[in-house]
Amino acid sequence: MNEEEFHKRTTEPGVPPDQKEKPIPAVPEQIGPYKIEAFLDKGGMSLLYLGVHPEIKETTVVKVLSPKYLSRPEVVERFLNEAEIIAMANHPNIVKLYGQGEWEEGLYIAMEFIEGISLRQYMLQNSISLKHALEIIIEISYALCHLHTHGVIHRDLKPENILVTESGNIKVIDFGIAQLLTEQAAPGEPPRQILIGTPIYISPEQRENPESVGYPSDIYSLGIVSYELILGKLSHGRIHLSLIPKGMQKILTKALQPDPENRYQDIVDFIADLSDYMNSEEIEEDKKLEDQLSELSEDLRNAQKSLIPKTLPSWPEVEFGVESHTGTSIAGLYYDFYETADQHYGIILCESSAKGAEGVVSTSILRGMARSIFQLTSKPGELVTMLNELLYQDQLDPIFALSVLILNPSNNQLTYISTGTGKLWKIRNHKVTPIESDNIGLGIDPDISFHEVESTWEEGDVLVLNTFSTITDDFTEEHFASALEENAEHPPQRLVENVMRKSHTLSRRPLQERPITLLAFKRRTP
Repeated sequence: MNEEEFHKRTTEPGVPPDQKEKPIPAVPEQIGPYKIEAFLDKGGMSLLYLGVHPEIKETTVVKVLSPKYLSRPEVVERFLNEAEIIAMANHPNIVKLYGQGEWEEGLYIAMEFIEGISLRQYMLQNSISLKHALEIIIEISYALCHLHTHGVIHRDLKPENILVTESGNIKVIDFGIAQLLTEQAAPGEPPRQILIGTPIYISPEQRENPESVGYPSDIYSLGIVSYELILGKLSHGRIHLSLIPKGMQKILTKALQPDPENRYQDIVDFIADLSDYMNSEEIEEDKKLEDQLSELSEDLRNAQKSLIPKTLPSWPEVEFGVESHTGTSIAGLYYDFYETADQHYGIILCESSAKGAEGVVSTSILRGMARSIFQLTSKPGELVTMLNELLYQDQLDPIFALSVLILNPSNNQLTYISTGTGKLWKIRNHKVTPIESDNIGLGIDPDISFHEVESTWEEGDVLVLNTFSTITDDFTEEHFASALEENAEHPPQRLVENVMRKSHTLSRRPLQERPITLLAFKRRTP
């Protein structure tokens, strides 16, 4: 087999593939103590479900061994071994274990649900600066250092097994082939070597003899991942170190030595060399024009985060719930809270139609306008009209979907206006009722008259604002209302978390592309 044919091979799970694939079984209601909400994915030897932790009520991934492998002792051992490794590897850059055990259909492992995308997706969707690439490599290195300290070799480190969370942190996942390298031969058959790992990323010694690999094998895999991160694209097995910055060439040359004896023997040494380079003057010389553009993109993401408050206000009559999903795109999403001079509470939630820098900049301008106008009026209709006029005076092109909610606890009343964001939802005695304010978006017509609506706001009422009415055909406004009703008995924070989880369950992939925010407010009972 030549090199090109080798690299085109897919990951081997370590057992011969089943030629007669069975359909995915029906989603169980419960696995162990975990309530199951949806099917997530199918792996080589396992099924992944989305569940809820019975005690902390957090979203949980429940991984079960496919029933067809329960009669294979070596596969069962590998599955249990994965749980043991995750339980031992308690580290912020490694997926967290919640539990493991048996259920009526076999074995399961319960792990944290990581909100994010694979490093592979991240590289394909984002321009990554040299500085940011090195920061990611350092985090992966810390995870490997923790594993190696505990005597664990990952053996399948690749972009698909590294997740980038919404906050930008790194999580290493999938320990299915760690430590167990060969299949047990059937009685009467000679031992048979099996390629375990992904051909593009595994070390030469792992290709030749899977039973005899050490820590340098993981460092080789990290070298390939590092090369792709710095290059900004997948390598497909073709490595040309002359394409990357000179300061990294010598580091990756050592990490990618064919002979493991000439490679880094300890990940700590790799981290030390990488840290020295990151703090050297050489890195500034290695930066290219593309890095400046990538760093600008990263600055825009930070600016996007600055559009939302870091802390919630202390309103004695209100209990808050806030849940945000930033998505992978850069967009102008903004919400804020105000307390007016007449002791009314104001909430504003806004999203720009523009993306990227234009969306962030235009929304920042609108936020400044809104903060000034809130000092003048607490009437949503007046506020939105003034905003609309100012937007035209400044000749801002984007259209803004915006909601303004004013709460008046002294009169048990609320006033609401929406310009293209959908409905305000009221939950009273576990019954969900929409409050509609049908107006076009800001920035369309300078002479439009906006209409606000009023309703009662009594003790125990929960109000929910969101930045969408319909996301996809899989998660419509009807699904949203149903999710609210299912979680009506929960406190505001738990309610918005559960509804957001439901939206991910029904249309997870489309949600990666846009930011979504849920705000819930409960009128406290004295």
